[in-house]
Order: sequence, then structure tokens, then C-alpha cells
Amino acid sequence: MKKYDNPMSRQVESLPELIETQYEDLEPKARKVLSFQEIYNIQKIVLTGCGDSLAAAMATKHAFEMLTGIPTEVVTAIELGRFYCKKHLGIDCRNPLVIAVSNSGNGARVSEAVQRAAKHGCFVLGVTGNEQSPLGIHSDKILKLCIPPFESAPGTRSYLVSVMALLLLAIRFGEVRHQYTMDQAMDYRADIKNQGEQLRALLPEMEDACAEVAEAWKEFPCYDFVGSGFDYATAWLGQAKILEAAGKFAMHINTEEWFHLNFFARNAREMGTVLVANTTSPGHSRAREMVKYANVLHRPLLVITDGGAEDFEGEKAVYIKVPKPKYPITMPLTHFAPVCLLAAYIAELIGETYGRGCEGDWSFCKGGAGVTESEIIVD
Repeated sequence: MKKYDNPMSRQVESLPELIETQYEDLEPKARKVLSFQEIYNIQKIVLTGCGDSLAAAMATKHAFEMLTGIPTEVVTAIELGRFYCKKHLGIDCRNPLVIAVSNSGNGARVSEAVQRAAKHGCFVLGVTGNEQSPLGIHSDKILKLCIPPFESAPGTRSYLVSVMALLLLAIRFGEVRHQYTMDQAMDYRADIKNQGEQLRALLPEMEDACAEVAEAWKEFPCYDFVGSGFDYATAWLGQAKILEAAGKFAMHINTEEWFHLNFFARNAREMGTVLVANTTSPGHSRAREMVKYANVLHRPLLVITDGGAEDFEGEKAVYIKVPKPKYPITMPLTHFAPVCLLAAYIAELIGETYGRGCEGDWSFCKGGAGVTESEIIVD
């Protein structure tokens, strides 16, 4: 099967090496960015960001809670900046800890959110590649991202690095708070690094399968991405990449709500449906049921999983195998690769320009102006 090579697919191909090099950069930083006392003081964590950074927060929310035992929320930047109840900000010992993610650090909403959080007594940890950005300036501490330059495309490499940074922070917090031994912490970390080699081995087959699906689905008007738990962030990211790369309508929904809402959509035979469903997920039984009924509806179906057709009672679908890490909490690190390939290939096949080239009706967002040049209100 022909590969439809383009900048976005080349970003995906670069991920195995990126995992290995970024691990070496981020692992020591994540261990040192907060002191023992600062980690002990944490009573609650709020993860925030916009776009892909919000997806990275969703991908790691459960990992923070499972590894640290600390209640953790994912709050959109606009909700944290404009709506979050003040009396839940700035409680004892400068809580909650707000971890704000943005590689550029220039988004107005993230700047606004961290300024409001700091004003009301929260402790802010910025995860960014730009220490001089508004996010960097308004953070108490910074976990500095250093992503090597690469040809521009809808965020793929930056998403992986954001997820890795958050996972390493969660591991460190749990280690310091004696949720497990140092040896166990190092095993969690090794599980992150080892996914580079696993992804490298699976990429050729993954690329062929995604190219075949893209060829079959390229004219579809709509795409439906479904997942739950650890898998939901990948589904969310999938709809984001279709919109950014191909400019087509896309939806994201959790596996249960699919049966309440998206299940009813007409023209299902022309609705490319992507289910992210790893076999270790507590929601796996519902995912199996979804595959069954998607076939009843004659939906074109792609399943991203660490298993295979045998884990879904042999139901008809294109199954794309992703790495099977030792610990399910690290799954989001690589399991988004197929959705980025699918979006990349569809965009290439239909001749679409990423982000509509910020031209014509989209010219207002050139240079990121649509998200950086916005009024900031700190209440």
C-alpha cells in the first residue's frame, strides 16, 4: 500500500526517536522541578490547557490520581480563568497545584487562567517550551520543554512530549509521597522509554493500515472518534487532527454516550468511525458492544487497540495494533499515532492545506492571533 508522505506523517515517523531523546531530557527535570516540601504540600491538582495541551491533561488525569492518590481535575483554561469557584482556589499550603501546559506559552486563555490562579493563592507549575512567554512569566516553577525543531504540521511531536512530561511528573509525585518504592518508580519510567522501540516496530504495519483506511474514507463528510478512560484523550485528539489537517467535520464522544447520542446519526455508511479501545481498559466490555452495534449500523470502523479482532469477538473492523506497555497508565504516550496518520493521509489525498493556510476567511488566525490576541480578564 502506497504511503502518502507529508510533514504530519513524517512527524509520526519521528516519534520513536523523540521518545528516547526526550526521555533523557525530561526525566531528570521532572525529578527536580519541585522540592520534596512542595510535593508533600499538594492536596489537589488541577490540570489545564487549550487544544492539544488540554488533551494531554485528559490523557494523564487518571495517572495522576492512581500514582499519587491526590484528587485531580482537568479544567479548561477558559473555565479556570473565568468560571472556577474562587473559594476552591488558594486553600491551605497554596493549593491546588495548577499544572498549566502550553508548548508556546502564548495563549491568552492559559495566561489568564494562571494569573487568576496565582492571584487567589494557587501554586502554578508551567509546562512550556518558552520561559519568557506569559505562561512562563506567571508560573511559580517551570518544567522546560525542549522539543527539537521539525517541519510544521498539526501538533504531533509536541503532544507526545506534553504527555510524557505529565506522566513523569505524576511518577515523581507518587515516588516522593511514598506511594511506591524508588524501584517501582524507575520501572514506570522505563515503561515510558521502552515504548519508543515498540512503536518503531509497529509503525510500518500501522502506516499501511492507515493509508488503506484513508483511501477508503477520504470522501466521507464526517468522522466519529470514540473512547473512554485512558483512551478518551486519543479519541479527542483524533477529532482535533481531522479538523486541523483535513478541515472536515469530526466528533468525539465517550463509549457510553455514543449509545445515547452518536448512535442515532443518519448516513452511517459514510461516517468513518474510530474506536480507541485497549484491552486493559475497565471500559472494554462496553467497547466490544459498541463494535458489534457499529457493524449493525454498517458504519465503516477502525479500532485502535493493543489487542486484535479476537478481543472483540471477531467483529468486522480494521484493527490497528499499538504498543502494549507494562503499565496501562503509560498507554496514551503512543496510542495516538494512528489518528495522526489517518488525518495526515486524508489531508494529503484530498489536497487540503493544514489549518486552511490561515488564508481567506481564516486569515484572522494567522500566526496564532486567534488565540494569542484576546482580551485577558483576571478576576
